[in-house]
Amino acid sequence: MKRLLFVVLLLLVAPVVRAKSDSDRWWAHIVYLSDDSLQGRETGSEGHRKAASYVADQFKKAGLKPGGTSGYFQPVSLLKRRIVEEKSSLTLIRGNTEEPIKWGDEAMLSMRIDHTPKLEAPIVFVGYGLRIPEANYDDLAGVDLQGKIALLLSGIPPGIPGPLASHYGSVRWQSLYAAGAVGGIAIQNPKTLEVPWERLVLSRFLPQMVLTDSSMADSVGQQLAATINPAHAEKWFAGSGHTFKEILDLANEGKRLPSFDMKASVRSIVTQETEPVTSENVVGILPRTDPALKDEYVVVSAHLDHLGTSPKPVDGDTVFNGAMDNASGIATLIETAAAARKGLKRSVIFIAVTAEEKGLLGSRYFAHRPTVPASKIVANLNTDMFLPIFPMKSVIALGLEESDLAADLRRVAARMGIEVLADPEPERNGFIRSDQYSFIRRGIPALSPKLGFTKDSPEHEIVKKWRMDRYHSVRDDLSQPVDRQAAVDFNRFYMSLVEAVANRPTRPSWNGDSFFRHFAQPATNSTRP
Repeated sequence: MKRLLFVVLLLLVAPVVRAKSDSDRWWAHIVYLSDDSLQGRETGSEGHRKAASYVADQFKKAGLKPGGTSGYFQPVSLLKRRIVEEKSSLTLIRGNTEEPIKWGDEAMLSMRIDHTPKLEAPIVFVGYGLRIPEANYDDLAGVDLQGKIALLLSGIPPGIPGPLASHYGSVRWQSLYAAGAVGGIAIQNPKTLEVPWERLVLSRFLPQMVLTDSSMADSVGQQLAATINPAHAEKWFAGSGHTFKEILDLANEGKRLPSFDMKASVRSIVTQETEPVTSENVVGILPRTDPALKDEYVVVSAHLDHLGTSPKPVDGDTVFNGAMDNASGIATLIETAAAARKGLKRSVIFIAVTAEEKGLLGSRYFAHRPTVPASKIVANLNTDMFLPIFPMKSVIALGLEESDLAADLRRVAARMGIEVLADPEPERNGFIRSDQYSFIRRGIPALSPKLGFTKDSPEHEIVKKWRMDRYHSVRDDLSQPVDRQAAVDFNRFYMSLVEAVANRPTRPSWNGDSFFRHFAQPATNSTRP
């Protein structure tokens, strides 16, 4: 009888012990990757190389085969840019009046484009600056932008599906360039600003990067890219017959924004420094031998890089540790690779991508230059900042409405008693802000799941507070509260989702009404254009 009681007790306790072990392993990866010694894992830095070596070692321990062009590594060639502010200026010109714009307080430049050294051009306000043919929406209709600067409000118009509007937002410059614009200036809506300007503007001191392969660039022809502090935006509208308050009121009421001549010009003088950089994607492959599916691949991804260090201390700290963004996702990637050893019918590529914080550059490079035949990649599952900061009761997944991967996710969630929710914040453009978007643009169905919440719920308030206090902050470190059980629950869900997609009998496909099905390439192609 005592022996029977011991066995029963052991069976009851075992799941708790295992959960603790799973939690400890997941957390140990975060502890290593978020340590100050890695200096924030800046793309191309020594800290990033140490992190990449750590992931490669974990892939090797998990039994993955090297999947890069150099062992586990796929080097990515980049060009690093940094503005020399003391030799650069931005001036608002109205008639005979010239008003200098102060760097930091009032504006900052995006160094993801190659600014022309000197530019002066008239300004035209173009609403959101979007042209979305599928929604019969066009901010640029009838607007003369030839040789001009487009001033726009960041965001997307209401009433248009979030993924569709977000996609067109990501390629906004291409529409502006086709209409004749030579540059763009964005003003953020304070209502949707998730990081205070005072913290956001510190990013201007951080180097930005682009791929050296210009065939993957979206900014061809852009000579100016600036962002204006909304607190100082009113001056840009003086004399135009409109006010910034008027524009914000229209946007916040969901009404159509006007387009109009600003009756002003802007002059930019930009001096920049450049430096070549190489950073690594880390790629491991778990091959399968199913005769029908072994040559098809599911890509499981998470980004390894973060923001590096701040040139100015914040509360005495200078390291952007990136514990949740995205050491947490890399830890989940590693644990999934370690668990996915048996029973999978398709091969699985596990990839820790670089330069996500620079504009999804590492995943874009892999999606354009995969280390396996491109036509054999059937799906991508991505995890980025899934935020285990409250108990896991539901899940949201970016891309849920676009492909039949949603059916796999719903079945897994149902088995675990987890509710599946639609994205409660499509206005955040999350669909285009994580690495799954690089695969979607290459025609590959993809999902990026996170812990779920409904709009304005207590969990939503927790997430919003986390973003305001910790997102891209030195406070995203090991000292923050984390729900370790939620992380374990998410990791089990994620592993089950990977298994479901790897084992499904049919190749994932786009839904018939998904805009992104247009990117799909014939399955028989060995390469993608």
